[in-house]
Amino acid sequence: MQPNPITRASTNAASSAPRPRPVAPAPHAPRTRVLVVEDEQDIAGLIRHTLERGGEIDVEVVASGDAALKAVSEHTPDMILLDLNLPVLGGLEVCRLLRARPNTSRVPIIMLTARTSESDRVTGLDAGADDYVTKPFSLRELAARVRAVLRRGGPEAQAAEPEVYRGTHLVADFDAVSITVDGQAIKLTRREFELLRYLVDNRNRVLSRDRLLERVWGYDRLIETRSVDVHIGRLRNKLGPAGRQIETVVGLGYRFVE
Repeated sequence: MQPNPITRASTNAASSAPRPRPVAPAPHAPRTRVLVVEDEQDIAGLIRHTLERGGEIDVEVVASGDAALKAVSEHTPDMILLDLNLPVLGGLEVCRLLRARPNTSRVPIIMLTARTSESDRVTGLDAGADDYVTKPFSLRELAARVRAVLRRGGPEAQAAEPEVYRGTHLVADFDAVSITVDGQAIKLTRREFELLRYLVDNRNRVLSRDRLLERVWGYDRLIETRSVDVHIGRLRNKLGPAGRQIETVVGLGYRFVE
């Protein structure tokens, strides 16, 4: 029996027709890595669950200071939540060591601790912490603080960097992360650097404490305005003669003047 020519032609056409290429799945956005350094397993577990619930953050947990340094050396995280009372190596020392390393000097660090006095908070900030959360704390508030810090480090924040500022004493190249006063390099913490950058970018304008909290810290009344005063004082001291350009406007806030 002879094959039907129509059927044969249809079969040949089908076999020669180009086959549709499989559509590659859309690439997933890279997930944010947060290192939690906490020796209390219950607290660490709750933090991990809270941060990973949105599906955008991966959390790694370690329980000691030496383990934290090892984990950071193997893979630098996008943020560190650091308890102070840790075995082997305390949180303050871990923070100082991380701030001294070039690859971790600007990684955001939020300290978690049961120490609640003002002197303890100042010590933590002086060690290089970006924020200080006391136990017991709200997991919802902690997650909000984490999101705020991550937003500040995004491309939108980087695009807003001002040009090089050159004053009588101060030269600030924010793109190169270089601050000098009378030719001497000044070492600032990440928070102090961002605070100075925002003040300079808005020079001759009065900025309220709430405004600074919102734009530099990224929070809306989630932390005490006293944190602003502490950072302003430290920044003035480090800038020496250029620190006089940061004026206190009584009852209103602060202003960087030419």
